[in-house]
Amino acid sequence: MYIIGENIHIISEKVKEALKERNAKFFQELAVKQVEAGAKALDLNLGPRKADGEEVFPWIVETVEAVVDVPLSFDSTNVVGIEAGLKKVTKAQPIINSTSAEPERLEKVPLLAKKYNTKLIALTMGKSGIPVAADDRVNIAIEYLIPRALEVGLPIEDLIIDPLVLTVSGCQEYCPELIEAIRTLQFAWDPPPAISVGLSNVSNAVPRENRPLINRVYCAMLMGVGLKMMIADPLDQKLRETIRIIEERDESTPIGRLYLRIADKIRDMQEITPDDIDFDDPEQVAVWKTVQILLNKVIYADGYLDQ
Repeated sequence: MYIIGENIHIISEKVKEALKERNAKFFQELAVKQVEAGAKALDLNLGPRKADGEEVFPWIVETVEAVVDVPLSFDSTNVVGIEAGLKKVTKAQPIINSTSAEPERLEKVPLLAKKYNTKLIALTMGKSGIPVAADDRVNIAIEYLIPRALEVGLPIEDLIIDPLVLTVSGCQEYCPELIEAIRTLQFAWDPPPAISVGLSNVSNAVPRENRPLINRVYCAMLMGVGLKMMIADPLDQKLRETIRIIEERDESTPIGRLYLRIADKIRDMQEITPDDIDFDDPEQVAVWKTVQILLNKVIYADGYLDQ
C-alpha cells in the first residue's frame, strides 16, 4: 500500500498554530514521524491560503524537504500558491491534489501538472457535485478527467483518479458505491490510471473513539477490490497492521483471518454473513457491525456498536 501521509492538515489546531508561528521544527518532526511510519509521500493540506499562499507554500516545501526525500502532495484550491510551492521542489516528483471535472479547475490544473511534471489527483466530481452511483463516477473519469490529462500531454501513469470517499455519517449510501467505483475504474482505460482515496473521510463526523475501527474495516474492503494507494494516517498502528495482514495474507490470528475473509468476499462480490463471525469475540462483533453500516445494510448511528 502506497500511503500518502495525511497529518499535515489545516483542520488540526496544532498544525494551524504551527503554521501561524512558522514553526519549522513542528512540521519537520511530523514529516519525519510519518515517513518513518511508512508514508511514501506527504500530503500538505494548508487550506486555500488566499492571503499568503505565495509565501507559505514555498516555505513549507523548503521546511519539509530539509528532512525528508519523499514526494510532496499539494492539497489546496489555490493554484497560484501551489505553483509557488512547485517552483521550490528539488527532490521527488510532486503531486497536485487536486483537479475535478469542474470546468475552471479542469482547464487550469492539468496544465500546471504538465508544466511542472507532477502527478495529478483528479476527483470524480463535476459541476453538479459528487454523484452517488459508481457508474456515474467512473463516467466522469472516462469522459472528462482522463481525456483532459491526455489532451495536455500528461502521461497516464502520472494521473491518479480519486472516486471520493464520503462519510458514513450522513452519506452512507456512497460507501458501497465507492467500492464498486474502485472495482470498475481498474478496467475503464488501458492502461488504467492509478486510484487513490482519502480513507479517513469515511469516518468524518463520527465519534473519535470509533473512527480508527471504521477506517481500517473500510480499508480492508477497499483492498479487496484492488486499492493500492490512499491518503491516510501512517501513525495509526492498527491500520498499518490491517494492511500488513492483507498484503501478507497472515492468517495467524482470528481477527486477521476475519479481515482477510472480508477482503476476499468483497473481491469476489460475495456476501459477508454471520457465519463468518465468532460472536463470542467482541472485536469480531465490532467489525461485523462496522461492515453492515459501510455496506448500507444497517442505518448508521453514532452508537451503532451498542445496538
